[in-house]
Amino acid sequence: MQHTFDIPTSINNMKPETIGLEEGPICPLPFTHNEVIVMGHGSGGKMSHDLIKKYFYSYFENELLLAGNDAAVINIGNATLAFSTDSHVVKPLFFPGGDIGRLAVCGTVNDVSMMGAVPLYLSAGFILEEGFEIITLSKILESMRTVAEEAGIQIVTGDTKVVQKNQADGIYINTTGVGLLYPGSNITGSRAQPGDAVILSGSIGEHGLAVLEARGELGFSSGIQSDVAPLNRLVRALIDAVPKDAVHVLRDPTRGGLATSLNEIAQQSRMGIIIDENKVTIQPAVRSVCELLGFDPMYVANEGKLICIVEEEFAHKALMAMHNTRYGENAAIIGYVTNQPQGRVLMTTTMGSTRILDMLSGEMLPRIC
Repeated sequence: MQHTFDIPTSINNMKPETIGLEEGPICPLPFTHNEVIVMGHGSGGKMSHDLIKKYFYSYFENELLLAGNDAAVINIGNATLAFSTDSHVVKPLFFPGGDIGRLAVCGTVNDVSMMGAVPLYLSAGFILEEGFEIITLSKILESMRTVAEEAGIQIVTGDTKVVQKNQADGIYINTTGVGLLYPGSNITGSRAQPGDAVILSGSIGEHGLAVLEARGELGFSSGIQSDVAPLNRLVRALIDAVPKDAVHVLRDPTRGGLATSLNEIAQQSRMGIIIDENKVTIQPAVRSVCELLGFDPMYVANEGKLICIVEEEFAHKALMAMHNTRYGENAAIIGYVTNQPQGRVLMTTTMGSTRILDMLSGEMLPRIC
């Protein structure tokens, strides 16, 4: 199959050092007295990545952590496990299509699944604020129980702490998950290869805007529902449909949206990725709200979508398998992996031009997951 993406010469000739690819060991940067954490550090974009690379990586440096994937892959005896943790601070706690409990379970189930693993067990840690209503806690726990049953996993251990009033926005939840890797699978952000097809499992931008509407910040009702969903059964159908080694990368584009996740993959793999804007599905309501507010849907968070990078030979089989699942009916091939420009993501626009799709730099929508 011939791909018709044209790369402008000025972009194609970019060298790694001009696009932020770093060489050499990671070293801690010196602290200064005026350095503080700001909301942009939690955006999932460039500020988040810089904070993690410059500080967390430098203090906790090890091969598993530096792989930079959604979960660590660990060998224990004859078993290969995927292990991930996530904390959830969404505000408000309930939003169209979901709540903090459903989000907490799905977030970790999906991170484990993105390594090509079957999620099995979760832990759940709760920080509760003094005065938090038990009826609200019960609703959140019921939501967690329901989605755990849907995903076929168990919450087997946890912890509860209580802090003083006005110290925790009601409730924060941490979930940690462990899963068993499918034999023969080798899925990691560094495996994207030239010619691979890029598949997106559905439309983008619903979660971030649903949370924004729940805050009352839109000033109108859009009817947008969060897409928060467990994707482990979708991943299983996908992996069962093609040779195990054919799926090279899986990633769920959460904070920072589709554009940021694609940039992460491009930089991990040191490859280029070119997508077609016409192939990326955006619901009319999402497009309208983004145009009204000046948001780019490519950067708005999702919680029930995945990116699959698969060998082109098996792209159609992978797509058909996704179409036969509950959360993959609208999957589409949106682009391809290329040799150049290394570490960059380009998008052919609806106007026929080529646009550089950078990583989100700072905060767009805070407290969305």
